[in-house]
Amino acid sequence: MTTDPRQWLPAAGVDWTDEADVVVSRSIDRSGWPPSGVPAAVVFPRDAADVRRTLRLANDARTPVVPRGAGTSLTGASTAGTGTVVLDLGRMNRIVALSPEDATVVVEPGVITADVDRAAAGHGLRYAPDPASHEISTIGGNIATNAGGLRCAKYGVTRDSVLGLDVVLADGRQISTGATTLKSVSGYDLTGLFVGSEGTLGVVVRATLRLRPAPLATTTIAASFADIATAAAASVAVTGARVQPVIAELLDEATLTAIDAAQGTSLRSRGAALLILQTEGAGEADLVAAVLREPAVAVEVSTDGTDLLAARRLALPSIERLGRPLIEDIAVPRSRLADAVLQIAAIAERHDVPICTLAHAGDGNLHPIIVTADDDLARRTAGDIFELALKLGGTLTGEHGIGTLKRPWLGRELGPAAHALQRQLKDLFDPYGILNPGKAI
Repeated sequence: MTTDPRQWLPAAGVDWTDEADVVVSRSIDRSGWPPSGVPAAVVFPRDAADVRRTLRLANDARTPVVPRGAGTSLTGASTAGTGTVVLDLGRMNRIVALSPEDATVVVEPGVITADVDRAAAGHGLRYAPDPASHEISTIGGNIATNAGGLRCAKYGVTRDSVLGLDVVLADGRQISTGATTLKSVSGYDLTGLFVGSEGTLGVVVRATLRLRPAPLATTTIAASFADIATAAAASVAVTGARVQPVIAELLDEATLTAIDAAQGTSLRSRGAALLILQTEGAGEADLVAAVLREPAVAVEVSTDGTDLLAARRLALPSIERLGRPLIEDIAVPRSRLADAVLQIAAIAERHDVPICTLAHAGDGNLHPIIVTADDDLARRTAGDIFELALKLGGTLTGEHGIGTLKRPWLGRELGPAAHALQRQLKDLFDPYGILNPGKAI
């Protein structure tokens, strides 16, 4: 059988196209990472049967397949090059079932993340993961990258909300993992293995997700600081006071200035760093405010943090106005957060390149955003940031995944034996290497 997908795609009985404008638009993602050419075709499955037929034929023909959600990946995980078929899962977008009694929801991969949260809200529940792209990113993409978000500090990343999956393997077989119950320890944790695998082990066609009670009330605390290091240390002090905020977001001076310029706000005038925290438990807000008042230059407590959280979500679009960003994603132990932000500032000075740093301070996850059109400079600067993360006992990625951008560094974090074992797992699930080749491992 020929490997040209346009020869075998008609036999799959699925909607597909090889129109130039469509395949070019599906060859890139938000990372800015350039693919090697353009795909041969884009497939639009409407159900799991379409995915099974497509993968079975692609596997027989040894055609590379790149699963895709909304293309919001920041690491090049959904870029697609010459000779590939893009599997655009956007039309598989049904909320199949929602059980308020079980606090679970079953969805297809193309459902928009925020739509799951809105559906849950009608029953006094919430879907906890809330990446900054929640209004445009899909559940399938969030599962593929194990996405995080602002509420990670308390509720964890996507993996912590996935109970079970229906997955189509490279050869077209479909399996189910996990359960619809809140607890299940039967067999190996295949659900956890697929979450964060970036489409390299299988294609998720349905997911059972855990919902959580919506809070009865929240309180938002905004604290301004003279500098970013003091703000980072203050966020660690909050944790030391045994308070677990739902949200703990840290923004540096460059980020505040970018938001003000783009959105007409005046965040920078209050201080050179801003820490935004949100609590749910009774009395927690008072404890947090008490911890912050001494190191901060100003502390504001409000039962409505809508504007502040909106400003945080607008940080990346605001920074993008400054130039082409390379959005990095490292995590360090929370106790090393202040060290990390200081050394990132030193890296920016050493390379003479702007870096806007924002962070999910509650879990030590930093996003240093390098703003430059010089690809070589961006890569060298990012390399120093990766080196810093590992030196501080951290990781290359807290929530964005590896994609193509960080693959050269992955072996250094995992070590030779663990890295080799992960490659063996890839070979077991996808012996011909058709699923999202060149990504993740």
